[in-house]
Amino acid sequence: MTSTTSMTRTAQNKGTAQLTAAMALSGTLGIFVVESGASAFNVVFFRVLFGALALGAYAFARGYFRDHGITPRKLGLAALGGAFIVFNWVFLFKAYEATSISLATVVYHTQPFLLVLLSAVIFRERLTRQQLMWLATAFGGLVLVSGVRPGDLGSLTGIGFALLAALLYGLSTLVTKRITGVRPHLIALIQVLVGIPLLLPFANFGAMSGTGAGWGWLVGLGVIHTGLMYVLMYAAYAKLPTAKIAVLAFTYPAVAMVADWAVYGHHIGLVQALGVPLIVLASLKVNRAKSPMTVVSSRTPLPAPAPAVPTGR
Repeated sequence: MTSTTSMTRTAQNKGTAQLTAAMALSGTLGIFVVESGASAFNVVFFRVLFGALALGAYAFARGYFRDHGITPRKLGLAALGGAFIVFNWVFLFKAYEATSISLATVVYHTQPFLLVLLSAVIFRERLTRQQLMWLATAFGGLVLVSGVRPGDLGSLTGIGFALLAALLYGLSTLVTKRITGVRPHLIALIQVLVGIPLLLPFANFGAMSGTGAGWGWLVGLGVIHTGLMYVLMYAAYAKLPTAKIAVLAFTYPAVAMVADWAVYGHHIGLVQALGVPLIVLASLKVNRAKSPMTVVSSRTPLPAPAPAVPTGR
């Protein structure tokens, strides 16, 4: 028993390190997007292109294409989830353009509440009194964080884009949760592959002629923030209980806010800062309430977050 407990603790410690690293990488995503100098559609197009190459190479090296478990129905669901995911990235990156990385990231983390609302609307899942309370708390935090000022159209537009991105992420989560028996790496690979033809009509290759050093940032988005980050996340998910995953996920917005301040001098004001702990606390409570002792199987697919992550994020 002691040996088993020790092995479990070692696995969880390794999973904690992997997920912390993945979420820290997610926090630097906005810098890569901004420094690339490309439009949101171009950034996402090259992210899915380079990301597909990275994930495909990893899956091939690990032998994941053998006994893949993919059926036409699962392929269709993964493709639909991929459509939601890639446009979720587009609107998140447009939010970076319209407002600060910090503000966009915090607003984007209303995902858990939008997922609860989507489940209630689409699947007629009953909202408990506790869920409604935390939803109200998160909404109050969102109002404070937004710092709504009628004349600040940039921030309002950015907040709108971030909320739309979070909504699309929630839709992708609902779709992806219905896929079983397929490695999450392969689902993520399908999702980014779907993004290539979807985004092709919107990409402006003529605007890329003067990109120069920006190509390095775009390659980084694909290899680091899609390939490496997803591998770390999925490895960690197999070792950690859901409650711990929910806690560690907040490494992402914390790093994003510090990075935005350190690189661009952006920071959230005092009144806005009061809303951050409300959103964090409410999101944490909603996530923990789902299934606090569940451990995610290495064969259980999870949505590829925006930075899920893995979400992904």
